[in-house]
Amino acid sequence: MASDIRVAVVGCGYWGKNLVRNFAELGALEALVDAHQPTVEALIAKHGGRALGFEAALADPGIHAVAIAAPAALHYKLAKQALEAGKHVFVEKPLALEVNEAKELCALAERLDRRLMVGHLLQYHPIFLELKTLVREGKLGRLQYVYSNRLNLGKIRREEDILWSFAPHDLSMILSLIGSEPEKVEAVGGYYLHDAIADVTTTHLAFPGGERAHVFVSWLHPFKEQKLVVVGSEAMAVFDDGEAWDRKLLLYPHKVEWKDNMPVPVKADAIPVSVPQDEPLKQECLHFIECVRSGATPRTDGREGLRVLSVLSRAAESLAQARGNGASTAAPAAKPRVAKHYPGVTVHESAYVDPGVEIGEGTKIWHFSHILGNVTLGKNVNIGQNVVIGPKVVVGNNVKIQNNVSVYEGVTLEDGVFCGPSCVFTNVNNPRSEIARKSEYRPTLVKRGASIGANATIVCGHTLGEYSFIAAGAVVAKDVPAFALMAGVPAKRIGWMSHVGAKLGPDLVCPETGRRYRETGPNTLEEIA
Repeated sequence: MASDIRVAVVGCGYWGKNLVRNFAELGALEALVDAHQPTVEALIAKHGGRALGFEAALADPGIHAVAIAAPAALHYKLAKQALEAGKHVFVEKPLALEVNEAKELCALAERLDRRLMVGHLLQYHPIFLELKTLVREGKLGRLQYVYSNRLNLGKIRREEDILWSFAPHDLSMILSLIGSEPEKVEAVGGYYLHDAIADVTTTHLAFPGGERAHVFVSWLHPFKEQKLVVVGSEAMAVFDDGEAWDRKLLLYPHKVEWKDNMPVPVKADAIPVSVPQDEPLKQECLHFIECVRSGATPRTDGREGLRVLSVLSRAAESLAQARGNGASTAAPAAKPRVAKHYPGVTVHESAYVDPGVEIGEGTKIWHFSHILGNVTLGKNVNIGQNVVIGPKVVVGNNVKIQNNVSVYEGVTLEDGVFCGPSCVFTNVNNPRSEIARKSEYRPTLVKRGASIGANATIVCGHTLGEYSFIAAGAVVAKDVPAFALMAGVPAKRIGWMSHVGAKLGPDLVCPETGRRYRETGPNTLEEIA
């Protein structure tokens, strides 16, 4: 079976050899990149492909994507180079060792329209997918508690502790099942073989909806156990990866009834859940190839990897605090999220503010957002989740920027601007991933009071007039008059809007405030004094 998508595997050792085998079986293996030539030669003899250096693989136009299975400390650097070279990237967990690095990779992939996927393998396990279906269909009732054990004797590491080595898979599954991010993360650990590397950790998670979870990991355990237990109000389920396939997923219709004002457990026999057998890694590799081919968002894309990394980082911080603020055992010390203190400003603990940023009083910056250097934010600005601003961006007072918006260099938002979820700003007219065009950035000015609807695109080099209104999904490719209501692809004026965002009728009188307007030209409106 031959694939039209060609993949280079970077790192062909302990785990990378499995990626080589699967991409070869899927007909997508093009090249192998590893410094240990005997390993590469042996794999080529068995699975095909050709030996290349990393730079040569990135420069090869016949290679569409790279799969990175290098040491975790190299993930950020290698993934960034590959994305900048225009390649789609699959990277084993964790996406990076620092949250700000992971955010940068996500933003880079989105800007270059490249697929970025993280190897959270168990999200492609047919058993877990069936378990997730049971939860989503309400077969367990209201989700209450989830816990996972990932225990074994070895493989003991020195480059990372047990939390970073074992827990990412479990955290990825738990976040996927619950569908939200924890509001509280606490971790404790034991240090038995090395004073600074945890061998055993337990991480406790509390979620906004009342769900609770914990993750117990250890490489000092007398036997192997990989078990995920999900407790709901109507039933319970166990995913035990150590069991035979037909017993890996068991549904327990246990209930708790109240009698004489006391909870009484009502036990039931376990029901095996039948699931067609398949290799998770094969499904993971196939999913990546299909996403590269179709442009679809991977199930475990960069943003999913970022969420898992954020929880890992919070757990590592908690672990260090539990040791009396000793050195972190998880990864290299993270850079401070907030470069300096801003009086009267709210910055969520998962957000990053780089040096050189000015922020006005009353501004709020929410989950997983990143404010780059040389950005000015006015007073009472509200920045939603997963927002990237900068560098060199000016945002006025009372601006609202909803979730998943990137405001790039060259954009200026005046006072009172509203940016709807996932709206898009560009800063180059003809981008190419392999050609740097920073000298060709074109400015975009969004004037006072303008509103931009969800998923709208604002092509750079244009001005949006005061109190203009861009409908959801519109593509603006020319200057927009003040008060204009724009819709369509490309966007055209279909009416006028008042100061308060009410559509004006033929009489040009605001139905909400009574303010009166008049047309002074075919595309010009002004308020009557």
